[in-house]
Amino acid sequence: MKILVLCTGNSARSILLETILRHHGQNRIEAFSAGSNPAGAVNKGAIMFLEAMGYDISHARSKSWDEFSGNDAHAMDLVITVCDNAAGETCPLWPNHPEHGAPMRHHFGIPDPAHVPDEELMGAFRTAYMQLMDFATQLLALDFESLDRDELQARIKSFSPNL
Repeated sequence: MKILVLCTGNSARSILLETILRHHGQNRIEAFSAGSNPAGAVNKGAIMFLEAMGYDISHARSKSWDEFSGNDAHAMDLVITVCDNAAGETCPLWPNHPEHGAPMRHHFGIPDPAHVPDEELMGAFRTAYMQLMDFATQLLALDFESLDRDELQARIKSFSPNL
């Protein structure tokens, strides 16, 4: 399963979820992230937090969702937005998956940990991480290899705080 995580700046929340999914997906998924208006760099708090948690962040970079649209891009199975701005934006047309057409879409909005005072930064990232880890744990517990698309979409919506 190929999953694209979107956020406006692609510097914090989307990087966190991409990293969690890459690490815990263990050959079941390929995870990517991007933004509609990329910041150009991963947030320093995201880097510090993920490194402190022992994650490999060598993949982490802030990039445009344009890298994942168009005919030569990876066909995604699921596109997840993690910020309210990205959820409300008109996304590009994603290439159709060869087996089931357009990717499923899901919104899992959480507060941005990057816009807090420095003394609150690690606490904000810990809170965001815990919410995203909970979402990822539930997603990875699904037998998405055998569920049909409609059932998979319904199950994903059932554990999201933002329907």
